[in-house]
Amino acid sequence: RQEASRVLEAASGLSAEEARALQLERARDEARNESAALARRLEAKARRTAEQRARRILTTAVQRIAGPTSAQAVVTSVPLPGEEMKGRIIGKEGRNIRTFEALTGVNVIVDDTPDSIMLSCFDAERRELAAVAMQALVADGRIHPQRIEIAYAEAQAGAAERTVAAGHDAAEAAGVEDLHPELVETLGRLRLRTSYGQNVLAHLVETAQIAAVLAAEVGADVALARRAAFLHDVGKALTPHQPGTHARVGAELARRLGESPAVVNAIEAHHDEVPPETVEAVLVQAADACSAARPGARRDELDQYVERMDTLEALVQAHPGVRRALAMAAGREVRVVVEPDAVEDAAMPAMADAIARHIEKDLSFPGEITVTLVRELRVTATAG
Repeated sequence: RQEASRVLEAASGLSAEEARALQLERARDEARNESAALARRLEAKARRTAEQRARRILTTAVQRIAGPTSAQAVVTSVPLPGEEMKGRIIGKEGRNIRTFEALTGVNVIVDDTPDSIMLSCFDAERRELAAVAMQALVADGRIHPQRIEIAYAEAQAGAAERTVAAGHDAAEAAGVEDLHPELVETLGRLRLRTSYGQNVLAHLVETAQIAAVLAAEVGADVALARRAAFLHDVGKALTPHQPGTHARVGAELARRLGESPAVVNAIEAHHDEVPPETVEAVLVQAADACSAARPGARRDELDQYVERMDTLEALVQAHPGVRRALAMAAGREVRVVVEPDAVEDAAMPAMADAIARHIEKDLSFPGEITVTLVRELRVTATAG
């Protein structure tokens, strides 16, 4: 045996120890390559399994949520007790409908639709006030210019109460409790906000429901995911008046009103402005994407339309002597209410022409835009 070993060592030029070390190194290389290949196969299998499970979880979550499938339109339907009510809304020689449109800035559409009229306006707040006022007029039955003004003033007075009620209703629908009253009021304001045509408050309720299902499927904190998802866009009610992104503004509001650090992080991280620190924060991102990306939820065209109307009104509002500018008939008409003390009747034709030239110069628009100036001077005296 020893003789055979000496013969092998002489033939290979290696000692027994060197041959053993070389063999071990080869064995290690083979084992390392096999383990790396096995790891790659296991990783690929785990990735496929994870993707399949993620799809199943998302499919389950979306199927369990029954939300509206179309974006919000710019019209509101008001039911009528009968067709004869349409004539009373129009009034003698159209005086009632003209008063209503001038006061609310909303187009009243009276057509062949049975037992209903349509209120059309790009501004959701104006449309809501007009709808509340019109419903009150229809319920009362007395429709004339003075009564229209009273109904509209009452609708304006009840706006704050409707805002709080909308916040409470949304929290109940989302299954979120013990919210600070200021958060409830702020959320309620979002009932009149849209994002690409999708109502923001409805989006929050839907996102909370989806996040809760996702959290239950993966074993995360359901209550935390639900709450954070419901509050994730609360900053959109404040961003028109405060600097910063809606995620950061909303997170700061939630922090100030006593929400937990996990909720605050989920709000601030939902657009990746800060890293998500919890599983629930990641689930909020996923639920937000599911709600926003489903077919029919959002429309770019509506936001572009609203932006054009806002720009048109702001341009006209900037003219001296203008009290209020209202874009009507999908932007084909601008109704301009002027200050009676600042603008005389004789100056109105020239002012209307100047506004029309300004619009023509600074805005790009199809067709024509009619500029209508309204000057009203009221004087009241009391006898007795």
